[in-house]
Amino acid sequence: MTIEPSTMFDLQSHGPDTFVGIGPRYPWGGLFGGQIVGQSLRAAAATVDVEQHVHSLRAYFIRPGDHTEPIRFEVDRIRNGRSFSTRRVVARQAIGAILNLEASFQHPETTADLQTVPMDPNVPRPKDLKSDAWSEAFDRRSVPDGTLPDEVRTGAGRSAAWMRVTTPLTDEDLLHRCWLAYMSDDMPAHTVRQAHPGFRGSRGSEITFVASLDHTIWYHRPLRADEWHLYDFSCHGFIGARGLGIGHVYTESGTHVATVAQEVLMRDARKE
Repeated sequence: MTIEPSTMFDLQSHGPDTFVGIGPRYPWGGLFGGQIVGQSLRAAAATVDVEQHVHSLRAYFIRPGDHTEPIRFEVDRIRNGRSFSTRRVVARQAIGAILNLEASFQHPETTADLQTVPMDPNVPRPKDLKSDAWSEAFDRRSVPDGTLPDEVRTGAGRSAAWMRVTTPLTDEDLLHRCWLAYMSDDMPAHTVRQAHPGFRGSRGSEITFVASLDHTIWYHRPLRADEWHLYDFSCHGFIGARGLGIGHVYTESGTHVATVAQEVLMRDARKE
């Protein structure tokens, strides 16, 4: 089953603060965590003032999703404030909860605009790279491994890719933020693998068992997910089979639009 980019996060109302969505089967089987995060964000946003915009979210991946059945999103209105509102969303299937998300929304405020982490100007542009996308919904142009100096970013195993939705989207701000949530789940595992001396250079489940544990996003500035953005990640440590990937997301002109953090479970599949 294929879902169009413009409808990827569409949900149906199933009673007060309850929504239902679906997802396609992905090449590796099952659902994609980034999609469930995006759908949960959509559900949370449906219960807040339209003038408030999500500025941060954190999701915990609890169980793998099943593409053969719908997903039920239950929203808890934790707090409604004049400046901020907080929501909790539990995504459920027959097996039980598969994801728990908390998100905070803020009314716009006019303040100083300070950007302290610049984009690396030496990263190749998307026009100079080949597509290696695994979905028709978005394009990905990965920077070749080993061509990015670690010293440009804190951490190790640095990896980067340009990504954008392939179909022009509407001007709805939330849709673009949902898509950033989707695409930002694509990079962390790779950067953790690149940092690990025993797993570096491997792909997929070749020698590693991988699972996302949690996913955090801080949205800094407006964005358009149907335009190229650089996702620049590095690994900030590995212990107890858990690696932490930290990423910065930039427009082609170098505007820092979001910061992403994900803890990844990574085990040696040859010992399983």
